[in-house]
Amino acid sequence: MAEQRTALAHQFDDLAQQYEASHLGMWAFLLTELMFFGGLFVGYTVYRTAYLAGFVEGSQYLEVPLGTLNTAVLISSSLTMALAVHAARVGRRQILIRCLLLTMLLGLVFLGVKGYEYWQKYHESLAPGVRFNYAGPSARAVELFLIFYFVMTGLHALHMIIGLGLLTVLVLLAWRGVFSAAYHTPVEVIGLYWHFVDIVWIFLYPLLYLIG
Repeated sequence: MAEQRTALAHQFDDLAQQYEASHLGMWAFLLTELMFFGGLFVGYTVYRTAYLAGFVEGSQYLEVPLGTLNTAVLISSSLTMALAVHAARVGRRQILIRCLLLTMLLGLVFLGVKGYEYWQKYHESLAPGVRFNYAGPSARAVELFLIFYFVMTGLHALHMIIGLGLLTVLVLLAWRGVFSAAYHTPVEVIGLYWHFVDIVWIFLYPLLYLIG
């Protein structure tokens, strides 16, 4: 009972009410994120329709094996995050910590692969702006495609970095024994955020890497 009182914020009557409010808040936040990424997807679709040949040409310079690897990495991280949530629900602190750390490791692998892809594009003079050097009649359309590539994957990577920060906080709290079978709301809420970021990549991967 004392543990529940410690976990309960003063503005709530009980843990059940706090749990529902936390989930509602996260779903409302994810809805705004959906509209944010949705706007990018709509803009991408409009320009892809208008300049399909150039977008197909630009997509050929993306490394499909690396994109596929990152897709597998993120799907695996969703699994480890789901296992972390389950461990929190049943009060298995050590398993919770291990699953969170494994999720973080997979997230770092994803960012490492993505960073290598960025370096590769910069080295090949395919980074939009002053480092863009591409000869061909579709150069402007190819550059436009790469702009969408860097903006969309860059924003996704930023969300991944934020997610890693949140997971770090969860690991520290779990290490201190804050979570139990009675109180594990932050793990579930941040788990929802992590799954959302993974789902965004599931859409980015075919849109960017698998054109044509």
